[in-house]
Amino acid sequence: MTSGSPHQRGTAREAALARAVEDGLLGPQAPLVGLLDVDGVLAAVDALNEAFEGPAAVQHTFAAKACGLVPVLRLLAEAGMGCEVASPGELEQALAAGFTYDRLVFDSPAKTVEELEFALAHGIAINLDNFQEMARVDGLLAGREPAGPIGLRVNPQVGAGAIGAMSTATATSKFGVALRDEGAVDAVIEAFARRPWLNRLHAHVGSQGCPLPLIAQGVRAAYELAERINTELGRAQITGLDIGGGLPVNFDSEDDRPTYADYVAELRAAAPGLFDGRYALITEFGRSLLAKSGTIGSVVEYTKSAGGRRIAVTHAGAQVATRTVFMPDAWPLRVGVFDAEGRPKQGPTEIVDIAGPCCFAGDLTATGRELPAVEPGDVVALYDTGAYYFSSHFSYNSLPRPAVYGYRTDSGGQVALALVREAQSVRGVVEESGLSQANALVALCSGSTAAAPKEVTG
Repeated sequence: MTSGSPHQRGTAREAALARAVEDGLLGPQAPLVGLLDVDGVLAAVDALNEAFEGPAAVQHTFAAKACGLVPVLRLLAEAGMGCEVASPGELEQALAAGFTYDRLVFDSPAKTVEELEFALAHGIAINLDNFQEMARVDGLLAGREPAGPIGLRVNPQVGAGAIGAMSTATATSKFGVALRDEGAVDAVIEAFARRPWLNRLHAHVGSQGCPLPLIAQGVRAAYELAERINTELGRAQITGLDIGGGLPVNFDSEDDRPTYADYVAELRAAAPGLFDGRYALITEFGRSLLAKSGTIGSVVEYTKSAGGRRIAVTHAGAQVATRTVFMPDAWPLRVGVFDAEGRPKQGPTEIVDIAGPCCFAGDLTATGRELPAVEPGDVVALYDTGAYYFSSHFSYNSLPRPAVYGYRTDSGGQVALALVREAQSVRGVVEESGLSQANALVALCSGSTAAAPKEVTG
């Protein structure tokens, strides 16, 4: 049994939760776990490839920030994906996962000289963020040709979606060259005219909360600018368009919507020439590839009432569901309740808040939900958490990172599990917090020469 359809995905998830409980991976000794549906991820990759079939060459890259776990990245590398990275850490994770340099795209608004030198030397595709960075690359190249593609990120300034913090094409976005600012388009054209090695344009409008017409409008602006640059320069200098990712995810139900096919249809309507084969296309999807395939399972430690509202206290809070806790209206999650054996609970419902373990009142992953009666020892599952949630840990209260397992189910419903990341031990938390330097500040106060700071000159 694969999990490519919403129904199959739900059935496989229930089987995986039950197996995790049966094996003791989720229970009193391991009260928090992340689960990732491998078949669901691969089905999403297949849907992406199918949607973009056509004469245009396409390189699909996975946005590593969405799930920077090496086994997950390796799965995607084996599935034919490239990888978009935005930091030295993500770059090293991608290389460790097996991505070759020519399958990497390096995006960051704050690339250092060292990072640029590495990318230039190894032929990694780079998207430059601004004119100062472009001048820096001028100096690093010193007249030689770069080993890989280099693009310029532009901000089409088409506006914000429903979540302002996730919208990267607002008038004042920190990303790229703002095209509607006075003189910006002319400056971009001049930059390409002076640098024959600039051969890509990059535009990424946003992600969750951005409707398809808004995303397509931003991509169209980049396409039209590429057409204008190539026309004015009298040569096909821009050969690739990096159109980013940003397909929003439906967190309200099991259904996949919008689909990659919906997105491509919107793009074809907005910019038909985008797909005629004159430009190689690069995508950078992240959340939409993994979100629906992930589940966080947590044991319910206590239940209580306050002000007439039932509260279930779990081990999944802001440390794993950071965005949901701090912006619940923008990032709501569906919740499932299972008994201590990992079976879906039935019976009368109650209105309940699902709370996490963090020491502040707003640490709630769901508020006022109608759910089957929750009792201590039950399991609460947070759905659609495959991207960002269990891979981007928030170390509030020094809570350890949970274990993450991938799973597959066969035609008979049998579940196979594979460890993706070990649970962090409490000892590991202590070591990360400076254990080996425990005496440093005391020694500094006592005037110990061993802790004396180095003299700074110049």
